[in-house]
Amino acid sequence: MRKLTFEFLAAMALTLAAILALASGVLANDVMVMNAFARASATPQASSAVAYITLENRGAEADRLLSIATNRAAMAHLHDTRSVDGIVSMEPVETLDLAPGQTVKMKPGGLHIMLMGLNAPLQKGSTLSLELLFKKAGKITVEVPIEGVAATASGQASGG
Repeated sequence: MRKLTFEFLAAMALTLAAILALASGVLANDVMVMNAFARASATPQASSAVAYITLENRGAEADRLLSIATNRAAMAHLHDTRSVDGIVSMEPVETLDLAPGQTVKMKPGGLHIMLMGLNAPLQKGSTLSLELLFKKAGKITVEVPIEGVAATASGQASGG
């Protein structure tokens, strides 16, 4: 009977320790990555491409997207498209803050992921892997379907 009591108390202590260890952190599933897609390369010589995702912070604490990486390009950075006095430009975005409950939708003509130094053109029907690094949620890897050249949403059958 003593052995059973000891095993029960040990299991309770380990469970409590695990709960306390997780209390200060944010689980990766607190940040949801949805509606991911990239546009196919327009030409075989294309050295850059663009990808879009939707991020939702389902956690109780703010988080921050720190970096993006892919095996399909030398660099992956957040960019935002801006139009000032009829002049359209792209500006790099160093980090992206996500407040609790906030959803950020990347879309053509706005916030997007710029892939530079492609190691091969992106072909419709294939995928690319993006590794997103968050301050609290850690690394999240997402497989991104490659849509048509002029796609504006995931699963859209436009463009070549």
